Amino acid sequence: MRLQDRPALPFFPNFPKVSATPKAFLATVLAIACVFSLGLEVSAVAAIPESAKDKKLKQDASVKGLPITELSADEAILHALNRLAYGPRPGDVERVRQLGLAKWIDGQLNPSALDDKALEARLESYPTLRMSSARLLSEYPQPKQAEKQAEKRAVAVAEREQMRGDMATQKGARDAQTADASQETAESTPSKQEMNDAPAPMKQEPSQGNPRPNGAGRPNALGGGDPNNIPRAIADDSKRSQRVVAELSMAKVTRAIYSERQLQQVMDDFWFNHFNVYAAKGDDRWLITSYERDVIQPHAFGKFKDLLTATAKSPAMLFYLDNFLSADPRAAQRLAMEREMRQQMRNRRFGGPPVNPQAAKKNERGLNENYGRELMELHTLGVDGGYTQKDVTEVARCFTGWTIDKPRQQASFKFDDRVHDSDAKFVMGKKIHAGGMKDGEQVIDLLAHHPNTAKFISTKLARRFVSDTPPPALVARMAQTFQSTDGDIRAVLKTMIWSPEFWSRETYRAKIKTPFELVVSTARAMGTDVDTPMPLVQWVGRIGEPLYQCQPPTGYSDKADAWVNTGALLNRLNYSLALAGNKMRGARTDVASLLGMDTAADPKAALDRAVQVFLGGQAGPTTVETLQKQLENPQVLQAKLDDPRKQVDLGVVAGLVLGAPEFQRR
Repeated sequence: MRLQDRPALPFFPNFPKVSATPKAFLATVLAIACVFSLGLEVSAVAAIPESAKDKKLKQDASVKGLPITELSADEAILHALNRLAYGPRPGDVERVRQLGLAKWIDGQLNPSALDDKALEARLESYPTLRMSSARLLSEYPQPKQAEKQAEKRAVAVAEREQMRGDMATQKGARDAQTADASQETAESTPSKQEMNDAPAPMKQEPSQGNPRPNGAGRPNALGGGDPNNIPRAIADDSKRSQRVVAELSMAKVTRAIYSERQLQQVMDDFWFNHFNVYAAKGDDRWLITSYERDVIQPHAFGKFKDLLTATAKSPAMLFYLDNFLSADPRAAQRLAMEREMRQQMRNRRFGGPPVNPQAAKKNERGLNENYGRELMELHTLGVDGGYTQKDVTEVARCFTGWTIDKPRQQASFKFDDRVHDSDAKFVMGKKIHAGGMKDGEQVIDLLAHHPNTAKFISTKLARRFVSDTPPPALVARMAQTFQSTDGDIRAVLKTMIWSPEFWSRETYRAKIKTPFELVVSTARAMGTDVDTPMPLVQWVGRIGEPLYQCQPPTGYSDKADAWVNTGALLNRLNYSLALAGNKMRGARTDVASLLGMDTAADPKAALDRAVQVFLGGQAGPTTVETLQKQLENPQVLQAKLDDPRKQVDLGVVAGLVLGAPEFQRR
């Protein structure tokens, strides 16, 4: 039977019949990618052998000490590597099995004891990571006006080129459809050159779950455009300010791929997202390096109150939520009047013009409630945490005077008692009147120890590590640990990990990977050698999660519905094909060593091996059937249909398997 005579795909009944042309091949690939968008509610149990579903599995010695009764030892190890790390690298499952899963987890919970010198050597390439905010402001200054205009022109040119490319892609697709129809009628055979073409990415669509923060689809250095086209501000050794966030992003990807302290990287990402700061807002471009290095990373496993205090005093957070401008209106008015009087005295002395009272009044500062609101809604109590708008105002009054010393020079925390509201405040029924900076510290202590904070933080941790709808009983136990240990994050994580719910069959492969998790886990799964991580950074943005570019204080979503849409699915598959096919600049993957040279002449053997290597041997019947239908496709076999000599393109096979729904889950 010819390929073009095959029926429509069983999981996608309205999809057109498959033809042998590259364009139709890509359309079929897209259907594979859409499997998990149509079947998100299908339990991952479908991929598990029947023998493992209905009986308790005898615990293997490698998972001794953990409450694992529903998963096999290999499943449990894969589960841990996908939840507490960014997925396994080649050989990781066997290494964890030999070490013992409980011992590996204990090491991840105590990361300072793990040797990470190999990663540190890679990070030496990014000098800005070790600089203070003051030095970054000095060495990577804002571009001058002429440079800004030049950058705007460059962006405009890039947008026009992108538009032309999109129009060409659409025209090519229409031409290909016409050609396909003619070809099916004539029953002709594609040319050999056409068969040897690698699968070219189809037109990209932006993710709908987390829209780009920079406006109407404008591409930036970290998301959009051709991922292999590295911007000049990053490719050269210039001192442009864009390089600061670019190096942060490249370091984040590098850590996630290569660090032995995997749970540390996962927790850093979790807390940065929880206490989100938008790098593209003004001076935060220079402040965010210190924020991640000195605030988030050191407190990731410590006491929540210490982390909360550090974020409250961080210049990056003070600037992002405008608290550095917040002041008691009466104190601000008094200071403005004093400044006006001093200015008038100078003008009389030197014969200058009189001060305009209206101008002085316009520059007066007032109370800003942004931080007070987000502190309760997003950082501690949660939106249903029992506070009122009056509480928001009172908290904002408590934090007046928490500001930045010399923002464009020193950029450090400073408490300015001159603009602090010294009157008594009442927050959630409790009087706050410790005096000066202690008012804000008293609020932090109150919120950090509130039961609703324990529940809210425990829920977010369980949502990240367990499921989109975490079991209430587990959340309750985690919240109890939070309260009994004075907010010890490591202890809360241990309660979660040593729970039956964490290792349940329902939890296994129940989470959809975010774009960042997908990009990193794919590179880890294939053992890719990444010398230039910027293309991977740009792929993260292209799929929908540009790093450090989330504008709302909510941070990026950790639920599946934010990431699963047609555009994102297609981008995910294109990324897997590009990385597995060595079409990525600065990244090299040896697929043959993973799948074995003996599979190069046997497409079924190549597919079976890829499913074993990348999916742990577990793939749903629909996935297997769909992948098997492609084994005779000329782009997989790299030959004409009537050519008896077959050479399997292992990169395409690997890319298709990595685009399967099972790999998109963790």
